[in-house]
Amino acid sequence: MSTVTWSVVPTYASSLPSFQFGRYPARGANMQKSVHPIIHLITGKATPQQLQEMAAFYTAYIKVAVDIERGILAGGGEWHSDCEEVVREQGSTQEHIWGAGYKPRTKEVDFYSLINIRPRQNNPDQDILSAEIREKVDNIIRERLES
Repeated sequence: MSTVTWSVVPTYASSLPSFQFGRYPARGANMQKSVHPIIHLITGKATPQQLQEMAAFYTAYIKVAVDIERGILAGGGEWHSDCEEVVREQGSTQEHIWGAGYKPRTKEVDFYSLINIRPRQNNPDQDILSAEIREKVDNIIRERLES
């Protein structure tokens, strides 16, 4: 069974070590690619290199998990849940983390992710149904990922 190392490089302090989030067994057909998914924790503006690395797995699409309380996001990799794990490792709570996607070329944001299914928060769907939460997610994504 092959393995992939998930790497996270914090943008908030260059003196901090890079995070490695263990080894996970390969999942899905996309793991046949030679691209190793990289997930970056973004707390400031993403650099062009970070954007390129986050978009590498899906070529022109970045999966993100956004903490709407803290204004940070993790992006890249194959699954929104992997991004969510990275944000939670930094002290965020699940109730404030929402999944979305971003297309750097067209600057489109979508709000569709399995991690968004949470009936106890009045969101029984993969889409974020609350206009207020969608707006917060959209604003954070654009603030962090657009130049």
